[in-house]
Amino acid sequence: MWTVYENPKDYPGKYVARRWLVEPKPEATSLAIIEDTLEGVRAKLPSGLYWLDRQKDDDPAIVEVWL
Repeated sequence: MWTVYENPKDYPGKYVARRWLVEPKPEATSLAIIEDTLEGVRAKLPSGLYWLDRQKDDDPAIVEVWL
């Protein structure tokens, strides 16, 4: 799973996609894509993923999720 963030605290002014492992429990990995634009991040995500919009209870920095 890749979670895309806009303007996260560790990369202000950037878009960041972070890879998460879902099983056995959600855990962030060290893999990240850092770009100036959302389109730049999307262009570097692996192909074949499915887009999910952010949920109302998500952290405000989360833009979307790709599975």
